[in-house]
Amino acid sequence: MSTHAKRERLLLADLLEAAGPDAPTLCEGWTTRDLAAHVVVRERRADAAGGILIKQLAGRLERVQAEFAAKPYEELIQLIRTGPPRFSPFNLKQVDEASNAVEFYVHAEDVRRAQPDWTPRELDPVFSDALWSRLERMARVVGRKAPVGLVLRRRDGQTAVAHRGTPVVTVTGEPSELLLFAFGRQDAADVEVEGDKEAITRLHETKQLGL
Repeated sequence: MSTHAKRERLLLADLLEAAGPDAPTLCEGWTTRDLAAHVVVRERRADAAGGILIKQLAGRLERVQAEFAAKPYEELIQLIRTGPPRFSPFNLKQVDEASNAVEFYVHAEDVRRAQPDWTPRELDPVFSDALWSRLERMARVVGRKAPVGLVLRRRDGQTAVAHRGTPVVTVTGEPSELLLFAFGRQDAADVEVEGDKEAITRLHETKQLGL
């Protein structure tokens, strides 16, 4: 049975291939080539991928990612499609699903929504619920540096507190859109934002949301 992570992986590879190596993405300063290199390094070079979260390793990550970005673009796409090597923890179905369903969804939208003619993507309810479940668990992590109080609310009324504080801004939308907002793609997310006007402006302008 296909998992959400596997489906999103293949979609991301297709989108990157169709866009070509020099297309823009929602990741500031990154082209599609840079994004493809990031995805490959993350699951194939554990010795460097730690730099994503650990500042002391950021320099090594940049060097290794630059090395991969210099490879033929078609090779990067194929490495994404085929998935992690056998020895990688990402090769385990449970780890892949837990770690990559969100990762690949967000990056697929990074490619899609950087194009001027993008249209909303309709997700099946099961995948939407899976994204919400993951967002609930990581809300405090991705929202920990928010400059104001932040509440994420599904349209059915379910909520997750991403950051405690005042004034409070409430962001309402589908789980997929709330996920993009919480991961720092505020301007590209289709959501409704309520709260103090100045607080909303600060939240939209911050670079501190996400991992």
